[in-house]
Amino acid sequence: MNGKKYAAELIGTFWLTFAGCGSAVIAAAFPQVGIGLVGVSLAFGLSVVTMAYAIGHISGCHLNPAVTVGLAAGGRFPTGQILPYVIAQVVGAIAGAAVLYVIASGAAGFDLAKGFASNGYGDHSPGKYSMVAGFIMEVVMTMMFLFIIMGSTHGKAPAGFAPLAIGLALVMIHLVSIPVTNTSVNPARSTGPALFVGGWALQQLWLFWVAPLVGGVLGGAIYRWLSDEPAGVVEGKAAS
Repeated sequence: MNGKKYAAELIGTFWLTFAGCGSAVIAAAFPQVGIGLVGVSLAFGLSVVTMAYAIGHISGCHLNPAVTVGLAAGGRFPTGQILPYVIAQVVGAIAGAAVLYVIASGAAGFDLAKGFASNGYGDHSPGKYSMVAGFIMEVVMTMMFLFIIMGSTHGKAPAGFAPLAIGLALVMIHLVSIPVTNTSVNPARSTGPALFVGGWALQQLWLFWVAPLVGGVLGGAIYRWLSDEPAGVVEGKAAS
C-alpha cells in the first residue's frame, strides 16, 4: 500500500513541477499572450488544487519535502515515512523538469542560461534580492504555507475545502515572492530545474532546501502549539 502512496507523490510532484515551471518557461513571456507573474502564480496553485483532489485520498498530496517534514513536526505524519516521501517527490520533480526540457528545447532560441525557472538569489534573483532577503522570504512563506495546510486539513475545518485554501495560499505566495527568489517553498521543485541548469543553480540550491525545511518545521510546530487538537485531521483529506 505504501508503494502506491510513493507513486502518487511522484506523479503529483511531476505535475506540479511540469505545470508550474512549464508556465514560467513556456508561457510567462510568450509573445503577445504571455501569462506573466499572475499566470505563473495561478499555474502553481492550480497544480496543487488539481492534484489534491486527485491523490489527496491516496498519499495526502504533500508534493513537497518541506510539507512532509512540516506535517511531521506538527504531529500529522510519521517520521519513518519522511525519507521515502521525499525521495518520491524529488524523483517526480526531476522527471517533470526532464519532460519540460525536452519540450522547451524544441523552440528556436531556447537557452538554459535564461534560468529554466530555477530559484536564485543575488544576481540570479529576478529582482536582484540578497541572499538574506531570499532566505527570510522562503522561511516565512513556507512557514505560513504549513500553518494554512495544518489548519485547513484539521478535522474541525470545513470539509472539502482544504485543496482550495492550500492552492490559493500557494498562488498568494508566488504573487509576493517570485520577484525575490522566483519562489521555491519546495526543495523538490527547486532541485528539478537546477539539475538541468547546473552551475549557479546548483551552487545556490542549498538555500532552497534549508530555508523551506526550516519554515516547514516552524509552521507545523507553531500550529501544533496553537491548536487544542493539532492532530485532528480527517483521514484521507489532502495535506497539500
